Amino acid sequence: MRKSSGLFVLLSALTAPAAISQVSINAPADLAGKITPYLRGNNSAQGSKKLAGEILATEGYFSPSYELLDAEDEDGRGSLKIDPGPRTLINRVDLAVDGPIDPKIRQALIDDWRLPVGQPFRQADWNSAKQQLLSDLLAVEYASARLLDSQAAIDLEKHQAALSAHYDTGPRYRFGPLQIDGLTRYSPELIARYNHSVLPGEPYQAESLTRLVSTLQASPYFASVQAELDLVTARVADDGTAVAPVHLRVRERPAHRAAFGAGFSSNTGARVEANYKTPDLFGQAWALDSGLRLEQKRQTLYGDVFLPPDARQRRHSIGAMSESSNIEKLKIDRYALGVQSVQQRGSVEQRLSLNWQHERRTPEGAEAVSSRALVPNVTWTWRQVDHLLDPRAGNVLQLSLGGGAKAALSDQNFLRLHGRWQHYQPVGQRDTLALRAELGRTLADSRLRIPQDYLFRTGGTGSVRGYGYQSLGIKEGEATVGGRYLAVGSVEYTHWLDNAWGIAAFVDAGDAVDALREAKLAVGYGLGVRWRSPAGPIAADLAYGERERQLQLHFSLAIPF
Repeated sequence: MRKSSGLFVLLSALTAPAAISQVSINAPADLAGKITPYLRGNNSAQGSKKLAGEILATEGYFSPSYELLDAEDEDGRGSLKIDPGPRTLINRVDLAVDGPIDPKIRQALIDDWRLPVGQPFRQADWNSAKQQLLSDLLAVEYASARLLDSQAAIDLEKHQAALSAHYDTGPRYRFGPLQIDGLTRYSPELIARYNHSVLPGEPYQAESLTRLVSTLQASPYFASVQAELDLVTARVADDGTAVAPVHLRVRERPAHRAAFGAGFSSNTGARVEANYKTPDLFGQAWALDSGLRLEQKRQTLYGDVFLPPDARQRRHSIGAMSESSNIEKLKIDRYALGVQSVQQRGSVEQRLSLNWQHERRTPEGAEAVSSRALVPNVTWTWRQVDHLLDPRAGNVLQLSLGGGAKAALSDQNFLRLHGRWQHYQPVGQRDTLALRAELGRTLADSRLRIPQDYLFRTGGTGSVRGYGYQSLGIKEGEATVGGRYLAVGSVEYTHWLDNAWGIAAFVDAGDAVDALREAKLAVGYGLGVRWRSPAGPIAADLAYGERERQLQLHFSLAIPF
């Protein structure tokens, strides 16, 4: 005896609002949990049997038996015991994929079928398996693939299911030209600078369209981007493949944007900020990001201009800033001008920069010193994590090399080496162990007349918790200034209570010194709270610094550098 799979679709029952049934269901717990929410309060025992049978059929139970344990009342209600009977297993799968497809690819699709012989039949799994194979075809080259026919034949006596599905790939598609709608300020050339995935003549891949959309949306120029293959106007080439244009619809960001904000940092105190941005400076598609940031311990005026990527996908920029700070009794006034080039090569980001800086530092209780430096610098950052904002597994490694020379507009000869490493190790189903290390060395005869940016101070959020921001370093008068050596290490364990909240325990250690013989690591340890916000995990930590014998409260956005 055979039954069509179409009889198992429960449109009205499975979309009905849940309510407490007046019929008591006695069945295996997993099945009772699926049946009970769909029984309405006015169901009789007989009506419940019919609905339960339909639900059981979707789980592969086609021969249930029922027993009324309690006598029905005058309304026909009672207690229903359900024996689901044997579960139907899949005994045969017949798949056909027609069309101009490589036999190896066809076989790979069939081998990856998600409902093989021997597994229990479930309607949801059957629907999912059919859709997955179709999705695999639609994702690569076969943009018009379709499911021609499918059948699940159920043998009620043998409790077996024979599955069959027939697909047609349609022609193989290649990308045609881009047809762009929505450009007003910018030319198609700007999009061409970002487009290295959807190229005319290349095989169609859904991932290529997704990559182009995400790349354009991450740029400063577009607020929204949509891309789709135009199957209607596709034409068949001489080799039998179909060439289809790509419709790209964009909405440009506003030409001017001003923003104002306020906040608080455990490192630099309360903050107010005004920011102005334009993605089309001088009508050249140059993106300007400028602002004034006023913090309790630091005040900054800045402006950066970013050019569109070049043919090698390098992003060039130029910037200037003026900053005044007073941290750990060290007052610094500095002016800087720099150019930078950023290039992403797989999982490695490379930054090349040339910065000129003039600094005047005034330590409390010591003489003021002025210093200048012209510093070429290169930084490599390697990221291999499962999530950029909220990683649970993987590594981030950053190496930096730069220096200055008296012969090239610097007051001191020096070479600065710096490295940071962060490792995430999943523990159990939710928890995470995070390890962090940082090493730095400035090679120079003396730290004098080297700007503080090229020396090392540590302490505070993101370094050694339990100590004030940049409070670990060299004493000069009453102030803390930078040294030529840096070492920091951290171990942190986070236990997530649910998907949003977690608690962390950590130990940090580190110091910045001017000679290795002076090294004596400052240790801090404590507990913290973690919250997965839309912007990434926010951390609040209470840490005790052994050297100072004081508690420090730290706040941070806990994402990798």
